[in-house]
Amino acid sequence: MKKVNFKLLPRNLKLALLIFLLFLSPSYVFAGVVEDTVSSLKELDVSLKILFLITLLSLAPALLITVTSFTRIVIVLSLLRHALGIPQSPPNQVIIALSLFLTFFIMKPVFQEINKNAITPYMNKEINDIEAIERAKEPIKEFMLKNTRKEDLKLFIDLSNKKPKSPEELEFLTLMPAFLVSEIKVAFEVVFIIFLPFLVIDLLVASILMSMGMMMIPPMMISLPFKLILFILADGWELLIKALIESYK
Repeated sequence: MKKVNFKLLPRNLKLALLIFLLFLSPSYVFAGVVEDTVSSLKELDVSLKILFLITLLSLAPALLITVTSFTRIVIVLSLLRHALGIPQSPPNQVIIALSLFLTFFIMKPVFQEINKNAITPYMNKEINDIEAIERAKEPIKEFMLKNTRKEDLKLFIDLSNKKPKSPEELEFLTLMPAFLVSEIKVAFEVVFIIFLPFLVIDLLVASILMSMGMMMIPPMMISLPFKLILFILADGWELLIKALIESYK
Protein backbone atom coordinates (compact mmCIF):
# COMPACT_ATOMS: atom_id res chain seq x y z
CA MET A 1 0.00 0.00 0.00
CA LYS A 2 1.02 3.62 -0.50
CA LYS A 3 3.18 5.12 2.24
CA VAL A 4 2.79 8.68 3.50
CA ASN A 5 5.60 10.56 5.21
CA PHE A 6 4.75 12.09 8.58
CA LYS A 7 6.60 15.22 7.56
CA LEU A 8 3.97 15.88 4.89
CA LEU A 9 1.21 16.27 7.48
CA PRO A 10 0.09 19.84 8.24
CA ARG A 11 2.01 21.45 11.11
CA ASN A 12 -1.14 22.08 13.14
CA LEU A 13 -2.10 18.39 12.78
CA LYS A 14 1.39 17.36 13.87
CA LEU A 15 1.17 19.64 16.90
CA ALA A 16 -2.23 18.20 17.87
CA LEU A 17 -0.84 14.67 17.51
CA LEU A 18 2.16 15.41 19.70
CA ILE A 19 0.06 17.14 22.39
CA PHE A 20 -2.21 14.08 22.40
CA LEU A 21 0.82 11.84 22.94
CA LEU A 22 1.99 14.19 25.68
CA PHE A 23 -1.28 13.83 27.61
CA LEU A 24 -1.18 10.05 27.28
CA SER A 25 2.45 9.67 28.34
CA PRO A 26 3.89 13.00 29.43
CA SER A 27 6.85 11.49 31.23
CA TYR A 28 8.05 9.85 28.03
CA VAL A 29 8.78 13.15 26.28
CA PHE A 30 12.10 13.48 28.04
CA ALA A 31 13.02 9.88 27.26
CA GLY A 32 12.59 10.39 23.52
CA VAL A 33 9.61 8.06 23.14
CA VAL A 34 7.56 10.73 21.35
CA GLU A 35 10.25 11.08 18.72
CA ASP A 36 10.38 7.29 18.29
CA THR A 37 6.59 7.14 17.97
CA VAL A 38 6.57 9.88 15.36
CA SER A 39 9.34 8.10 13.44
CA SER A 40 7.40 4.84 13.50
CA LEU A 41 4.42 6.58 11.86
CA LYS A 42 6.45 6.75 8.67
CA GLU A 43 6.09 2.99 8.32
CA LEU A 44 2.28 3.03 8.58
CA ASP A 45 0.09 2.91 5.50
CA VAL A 46 -2.59 5.50 4.74
CA SER A 47 -5.53 3.54 6.18
CA LEU A 48 -3.85 3.05 9.57
CA LYS A 49 -2.87 6.71 9.72
CA ILE A 50 -6.45 7.77 8.99
CA LEU A 51 -7.70 5.41 11.71
CA PHE A 52 -5.15 6.83 14.17
CA LEU A 53 -6.12 10.43 13.37
CA ILE A 54 -9.85 9.67 13.74
CA THR A 55 -9.12 8.14 17.15
CA LEU A 56 -7.13 11.24 18.04
CA LEU A 57 -9.98 13.57 17.06
CA SER A 58 -12.51 11.54 19.07
CA LEU A 59 -10.39 11.50 22.25
CA ALA A 60 -8.93 15.01 22.10
CA PRO A 61 -12.12 16.80 23.36
CA ALA A 62 -12.37 14.45 26.33
CA LEU A 63 -8.72 15.00 27.19
CA LEU A 64 -9.08 18.76 26.94
CA ILE A 65 -12.18 18.71 29.15
CA THR A 66 -10.24 16.95 31.90
CA VAL A 67 -7.68 19.77 32.16
CA THR A 68 -10.14 22.70 32.13
CA SER A 69 -12.89 24.07 34.35
CA PHE A 70 -15.63 22.21 32.46
CA THR A 71 -16.04 19.40 35.02
CA ARG A 72 -16.89 21.66 37.97
CA ILE A 73 -19.26 23.84 35.97
CA VAL A 74 -21.26 21.05 34.35
CA ILE A 75 -21.71 19.19 37.68
CA VAL A 76 -22.99 22.31 39.46
CA LEU A 77 -25.38 23.28 36.67
CA SER A 78 -26.68 19.72 36.30
CA LEU A 79 -27.39 19.26 40.02
CA LEU A 80 -28.96 22.72 40.22
CA ARG A 81 -31.88 21.31 38.23
CA HIS A 82 -32.40 18.60 40.85
CA ALA A 83 -32.28 21.17 43.65
CA LEU A 84 -35.04 23.12 41.93
CA GLY A 85 -37.04 19.95 41.35
CA ILE A 86 -36.97 20.18 37.54
CA PRO A 87 -34.33 17.61 36.44
CA GLN A 88 -35.25 17.96 32.76
CA SER A 89 -35.08 21.74 32.48
CA PRO A 90 -32.91 23.38 31.26
CA PRO A 91 -32.23 20.50 28.85
CA ASN A 92 -28.84 18.81 28.65
CA GLN A 93 -27.93 20.65 25.45
CA VAL A 94 -28.34 24.00 27.16
CA ILE A 95 -26.34 22.90 30.21
CA ILE A 96 -23.48 21.62 28.03
CA ALA A 97 -23.47 24.75 25.86
CA LEU A 98 -23.44 27.09 28.86
CA SER A 99 -20.71 25.03 30.52
CA LEU A 100 -18.56 25.18 27.38
CA PHE A 101 -18.88 28.95 26.99
CA LEU A 102 -18.12 29.52 30.68
CA THR A 103 -15.11 27.21 30.29
CA PHE A 104 -13.85 29.24 27.32
CA PHE A 105 -14.31 32.43 29.34
CA ILE A 106 -12.40 31.08 32.34
CA MET A 107 -9.66 29.45 30.27
CA LYS A 108 -9.19 32.42 27.92
CA PRO A 109 -5.96 33.67 29.56
CA VAL A 110 -4.50 30.15 29.42
CA PHE A 111 -5.45 29.68 25.77
CA GLN A 112 -4.06 33.09 24.87
CA GLU A 113 -0.74 32.27 26.52
CA ILE A 114 -0.56 28.92 24.69
CA ASN A 115 -1.33 30.61 21.38
CA LYS A 116 1.27 33.33 21.97
CA ASN A 117 4.12 31.20 23.28
CA ALA A 118 3.58 27.85 21.53
CA ILE A 119 1.17 27.73 18.59
CA THR A 120 2.13 30.97 16.82
CA PRO A 121 5.91 30.37 16.98
CA TYR A 122 5.38 26.78 15.87
CA MET A 123 3.23 27.77 12.90
CA ASN A 124 5.90 30.33 11.96
CA LYS A 125 8.52 27.54 12.14
CA GLU A 126 10.42 29.35 14.87
CA ILE A 127 10.42 26.33 17.23
CA ASN A 128 10.26 22.57 16.78
CA ASP A 129 7.55 20.13 17.86
CA ILE A 130 8.93 19.20 21.27
CA GLU A 131 9.63 22.79 22.26
CA ALA A 132 6.08 23.75 21.24
CA ILE A 133 4.71 21.02 23.49
CA GLU A 134 6.89 22.16 26.40
CA ARG A 135 5.64 25.72 26.03
CA ALA A 136 1.99 24.64 25.60
CA LYS A 137 1.85 22.43 28.67
CA GLU A 138 3.25 24.99 31.12
CA PRO A 139 0.14 27.30 31.27
CA ILE A 140 -2.17 24.27 31.56
CA LYS A 141 -0.03 22.75 34.28
CA GLU A 142 0.08 26.04 36.19
CA PHE A 143 -3.72 26.38 35.98
CA MET A 144 -4.24 22.83 37.23
CA LEU A 145 -1.79 23.23 40.10
CA LYS A 146 -3.47 26.42 41.30
CA ASN A 147 -6.86 24.71 41.39
CA THR A 148 -5.83 21.34 42.84
CA ARG A 149 -6.11 20.70 46.56
CA LYS A 150 -2.88 19.84 48.30
CA GLU A 151 -4.36 16.76 49.97
CA ASP A 152 -5.60 15.36 46.64
CA LEU A 153 -2.27 16.05 44.98
CA LYS A 154 -0.41 14.41 47.87
CA LEU A 155 -2.65 11.34 47.60
CA PHE A 156 -1.76 10.67 43.98
CA ILE A 157 1.91 11.52 44.49
CA ASP A 158 2.04 8.94 47.26
CA LEU A 159 0.22 6.37 45.13
CA SER A 160 2.60 6.93 42.22
CA ASN A 161 5.62 6.24 44.47
CA LYS A 162 7.40 9.20 42.92
CA LYS A 163 8.50 12.26 44.87
CA PRO A 164 8.94 15.24 42.55
CA LYS A 165 11.30 17.86 43.94
CA SER A 166 9.53 20.72 42.17
CA PRO A 167 6.24 21.37 40.31
CA GLU A 168 8.15 21.16 37.02
CA GLU A 169 8.94 17.50 37.73
CA LEU A 170 5.30 16.62 38.46
CA GLU A 171 3.86 14.35 35.77
CA PHE A 172 0.57 15.04 34.01
CA LEU A 173 -0.61 11.50 34.75
CA THR A 174 -0.32 12.33 38.45
CA LEU A 175 -1.70 15.86 38.26
CA MET A 176 -4.74 15.13 36.06
CA PRO A 177 -6.59 12.73 38.42
CA ALA A 178 -5.78 14.95 41.41
CA PHE A 179 -7.19 17.94 39.55
CA LEU A 180 -10.35 16.06 38.57
CA VAL A 181 -10.96 14.83 42.12
CA SER A 182 -10.53 18.38 43.41
CA GLU A 183 -12.98 19.70 40.82
CA ILE A 184 -15.60 17.12 41.79
CA LYS A 185 -15.18 17.87 45.51
CA VAL A 186 -15.56 21.62 45.01
CA ALA A 187 -18.59 21.08 42.76
CA PHE A 188 -20.32 18.96 45.41
CA GLU A 189 -19.58 21.57 48.08
CA VAL A 190 -21.17 24.28 45.93
CA VAL A 191 -24.19 22.07 45.21
CA PHE A 192 -24.64 21.35 48.95
CA ILE A 193 -24.90 25.09 49.66
CA ILE A 194 -27.37 25.48 46.78
CA PHE A 195 -29.55 22.62 48.04
CA LEU A 196 -30.01 23.99 51.58
CA PRO A 197 -32.57 26.81 50.96
CA PHE A 198 -34.57 24.63 48.57
CA LEU A 199 -34.55 21.77 51.08
CA VAL A 200 -35.97 24.11 53.74
CA ILE A 201 -38.80 25.09 51.38
CA ASP A 202 -39.58 21.42 50.68
CA LEU A 203 -39.69 20.64 54.42
CA LEU A 204 -41.94 23.62 55.17
CA VAL A 205 -44.37 22.76 52.39
CA ALA A 206 -44.45 19.07 53.40
CA SER A 207 -45.10 20.02 57.06
CA ILE A 208 -47.92 22.41 56.12
CA LEU A 209 -49.59 19.82 53.88
CA MET A 210 -49.33 17.18 56.61
CA SER A 211 -50.84 19.50 59.22
CA MET A 212 -53.74 20.26 56.86
CA GLY A 213 -54.34 16.57 56.15
CA MET A 214 -53.55 17.00 52.46
CA MET A 215 -51.27 13.97 52.27
CA MET A 216 -52.35 13.01 48.75
CA ILE A 217 -50.91 16.20 47.19
CA PRO A 218 -47.23 15.84 46.18
CA PRO A 219 -45.19 18.42 48.14
CA MET A 220 -42.88 18.94 45.13
CA MET A 221 -45.78 20.26 43.07
CA ILE A 222 -46.55 22.94 45.66
CA SER A 223 -42.95 23.84 46.51
CA LEU A 224 -41.74 24.21 42.90
CA PRO A 225 -43.25 27.68 42.30
CA PHE A 226 -41.83 28.94 45.60
CA LYS A 227 -38.35 27.61 44.77
CA LEU A 228 -38.45 29.18 41.32
CA ILE A 229 -39.55 32.59 42.59
CA LEU A 230 -36.89 32.46 45.34
CA PHE A 231 -34.20 31.67 42.76
CA ILE A 232 -35.39 34.48 40.49
CA LEU A 233 -35.74 37.12 43.23
CA ALA A 234 -32.30 36.28 44.60
CA ASP A 235 -30.85 36.64 41.07
CA GLY A 236 -29.61 33.09 41.36
CA TRP A 237 -28.14 32.71 37.89
CA GLU A 238 -25.94 35.78 38.25
CA LEU A 239 -24.78 34.79 41.74
CA LEU A 240 -24.07 31.20 40.73
CA ILE A 241 -22.15 32.03 37.56
CA LYS A 242 -20.19 34.76 39.35
CA ALA A 243 -19.27 32.32 42.12
CA LEU A 244 -18.16 29.69 39.61
CA ILE A 245 -15.95 32.11 37.69
CA GLU A 246 -14.42 33.64 40.81
CA SER A 247 -13.74 30.23 42.31
CA TYR A 248 -10.80 29.89 39.94
CA LYS A 249 -7.63 31.64 40.91
